[in-house]
Amino acid sequence: MNTLAAPLAATPVIPAGRLPSIGLRAQLLNTAKLRVLALITGFTLIALIALVRIASLGFAGSAPQRTSMEEALLPPRGEITDRHGAPLARAFPAYALWFEPTAMGDTGSPLVRSPQEVASALKGIFPDLDEARMARRLASGKPGYLRRRILPEEANKVFALGEIALEIPRETDRYYPQGTLAAHVLGYVVEDQGGKIGMEEVLEKDLSHPDTRMEPVALSIDVRAQGALEDELRKGMLATNAIGAAGIVLDVDTGEVMAMASLPEFDPNTAGAAGATNVFNRATNGVYELGSTFKPLSVAAAIDAGVVRDLSKPWDASPVAVGRRTIKDLKPKGASLNVPQALVYSSNTVTARVADALGAERLRETMIDLGMDRRPFIELPGKGRPIWPQGPWSRVTNMTVSYGHGLAVTPLHLASAYAAMVNGGIWRPSTLMKLDPKDVPRGRRVFKESTSHRMRQMLRMISLYGTGKQADAVGYRVGGKTGSAEKAGAGGYRKTSLVSSFAAAFPLDAPRYVVVVVLDEPKGTVASSFQRTAGYTAAPVVGKLVPRIGPMLGVQPDESRDVDISDLRYLVDKH
Repeated sequence: MNTLAAPLAATPVIPAGRLPSIGLRAQLLNTAKLRVLALITGFTLIALIALVRIASLGFAGSAPQRTSMEEALLPPRGEITDRHGAPLARAFPAYALWFEPTAMGDTGSPLVRSPQEVASALKGIFPDLDEARMARRLASGKPGYLRRRILPEEANKVFALGEIALEIPRETDRYYPQGTLAAHVLGYVVEDQGGKIGMEEVLEKDLSHPDTRMEPVALSIDVRAQGALEDELRKGMLATNAIGAAGIVLDVDTGEVMAMASLPEFDPNTAGAAGATNVFNRATNGVYELGSTFKPLSVAAAIDAGVVRDLSKPWDASPVAVGRRTIKDLKPKGASLNVPQALVYSSNTVTARVADALGAERLRETMIDLGMDRRPFIELPGKGRPIWPQGPWSRVTNMTVSYGHGLAVTPLHLASAYAAMVNGGIWRPSTLMKLDPKDVPRGRRVFKESTSHRMRQMLRMISLYGTGKQADAVGYRVGGKTGSAEKAGAGGYRKTSLVSSFAAAFPLDAPRYVVVVVLDEPKGTVASSFQRTAGYTAAPVVGKLVPRIGPMLGVQPDESRDVDISDLRYLVDKH
């Protein structure tokens, strides 16, 4: 019997020369319709299965595919560089470990060996892996990432296992070639979430948009100065057993941040969705009472207002009784001091009396003009709110603020204020973006040019004859002021916990940069001559840092030049 005859037997045979009857034609038409319907149903089922498969892969976390040649040629995220083009953050080819249970089809288990055996083998490649959890993950049969980032040598070892279901897709990762350098400035990127905490978050739109991500974004920082700042800051922190540190190098004429550091640091290369430790930025987010570094600002306000005219005039330096408080000097230098002596010897009593003569409203207005009443002006999302005395300032508030107590600000606040004090009197907002000369903000005048000139003289005298001697870098004409303030606690000030800071500018005959260094709770060690105050802890950091960054930033040492202090030198007892 012919094997092809059986299917045809079911179809009625129409004799030659005769048309099929109406009933027979209906039967043939129905049969054709059923066959077409069967074909359509089959194609529909195949299409639905394909769509379900595509959707399942999408929900499983596989990366979206690029849809155009233009998109394929663009980097997935724009590059960040320092002001000279040195790479700080860029796209980097990387490998991931993906579990694909359908790699061998639906004929059986996707793994050649048992999930327990494969998990044990992976444990040998990734020692930190949770073997029991991995075995359960493999046994579940769900596709997805087993590890988001693996090294090339680890990828080779996984390939050697011979498990087809273990795939090694090549992806693009965010890479920070300088490691932990400038971590608090840059922040980090979380997969599918974007930038976090630093300029990665601030520049999210520019770095990810197809129209802008091709061009690198240049920050204001100089990677060389950044490295030197972090190095010297770390040495100072370790030498004094401090719990933390912050440092800033600021261009006094533009507001550009040349370097900014917060210690301890974190590694943006290892930060992820779970975050990272030590991401708190002490330079822009930490608020501190910065002590005697405020004294020059208070004196500048008094000179500007005409309260201090004759710098040779003696001021009462005995303890000041105000309300229930008595203001004293840590190391009294006599019954009276002139203003230059008060700054050189860091007198609380004379500064308080100068502020009292100035009046609370005038000092308050100066602090507002310097931006001390609001969060610091910087692009970063993490900006600390100052602890600002509410309402009209009382007499005691005015006096204590004048020498850096009762008002807590960030180190960046202090750096911007010192820039205004030494650059001719113009306050400008700080920025982490590289500026063209035409884009530098005009700023606002806070001090007179003549006041700024006087303050440069007295800051230089502090480094030559006073508490800032260890910050005096030969040839760089450094001037600045120390500050040592007890930290506030639940029961008042804690005498055993200090914040030690030094605010400086160089070269003071033609100021270019402000440097602020803050050490959080330094201890008296051999390196600091068993002292905790700023003259022995923070000032030496500046003294070592300036000679390193000066040439990098275009300032060469010159021992033939200095600030002219000939009209004030006789007012200070150098002994």
